[in-house]
Amino acid sequence: MPSLGNLQTIALLAVAALLEAGGDAVLRTALFGHFGLTAFRIVLFVLGAAVLLGFGTFLNLAPLEFRDVVGLYIAVLFIVWQVINFAFFKTLPNSHTFIGGILIVSGGMLVSFWKP
Repeated sequence: MPSLGNLQTIALLAVAALLEAGGDAVLRTALFGHFGLTAFRIVLFVLGAAVLLGFGTFLNLAPLEFRDVVGLYIAVLFIVWQVINFAFFKTLPNSHTFIGGILIVSGGMLVSFWKP
């Protein structure tokens, strides 16, 4: 059963994953959106940079060594991407994505929490 500390770590990583995906979406919009206003793009770049700064901050607040947090973060990021994919595009993962996701999440848990 996960401890409170583990749940807090996962919560920090979930926020980091949401900020990373959101910051990337804002920057992608600034780069590739069809806007005539340069000022609007500049605002989007600044907003995207601020959101990505939040991502880096929350990722580094997780109370794990960097080598351990990376595996768990990738697992949480994978789950967040699938939730966002379903929420925005109403698409469920196909069988190979689901199986790969099981491996990603299992590997992240192994790297972060298995203490030999």
